[in-house]
Amino acid sequence: MNTRKEFDNDLDHLKTMLLDMVEASKQAITEAIASLKDQNIERANQIIKNDGVLNKMESEINEKAILMIAKQAPVATDLRKIIVALKISSDVERIGDLAVNIAKSTIHIGAENLVKPIEEIPKMADVVQDMLSKSIDAFYNKDVALAKKVADTDDVVDEMYGKLISELMELMTRKPESIQQITQLAFICRYVERIGDHITNITENIIYQVTGKRYDLNQ
Repeated sequence: MNTRKEFDNDLDHLKTMLLDMVEASKQAITEAIASLKDQNIERANQIIKNDGVLNKMESEINEKAILMIAKQAPVATDLRKIIVALKISSDVERIGDLAVNIAKSTIHIGAENLVKPIEEIPKMADVVQDMLSKSIDAFYNKDVALAKKVADTDDVVDEMYGKLISELMELMTRKPESIQQITQLAFICRYVERIGDHITNITENIIYQVTGKRYDLNQ
C-alpha cells in the first residue's frame, strides 16, 4: 500500500473513531437529561460510572493521531486534519464531563419535589443535541456554511439560558427554603449552555480545517 493510500485509510479510521465518540457523548447528554426529568438517581449514577468510556475513546484518538504523525510526517494540510480531529475530541470529552456534572446535580436534587416544571431545560438540551449532530455533519462534509449556522444557533442557547437563570433567581427570592435545589438547577442550565460553547469550538475547528483561517465564534 502506498503512503498516500495508507494515510487516507488511517484518516478515515480516525474520523470513524471520532464519530463513535460523538455518538457516546450524545447518549450521555440524553441519559443525563432523562435522569433529571425522572429524578432517577440510579440512572444518574450509571452516567457517572460510564464517564471513563469517553476518556478512553479520547486517549485512543490521541494515540492514533500521534502514530499517524510519527509514521507519515504529514504535510501542512494533512497535519491540520489530524490536529482538528484532536481538538474536536477534546471538546467532545468535555461535553461528556458536562453530562456527568448534570447527573451529579440530579443526585444532589434527589427525590425532592421540584420547585418548578423543568421542560425548558430538556428543550435547551434538544437544541445542543441538534447542534452537535449538525456540527459533525459539517465536519464530514467540510461544510463551512453549516458550521457557521451551527455556531449562530448558540445564540439561541444563550438566550434560553438567560431566561431560565432569571426565572431561577426570581424563585430564590420567593422560595428561599429551596435555594439548594434551585442552585443545582441553575448549575444544570449552565452545564447545558457550556455544551453549546464546546460545540461552537468544534465549528471553529471545522472552519479552520477547511479554510486554514481561525475564527472566534464564541463572541
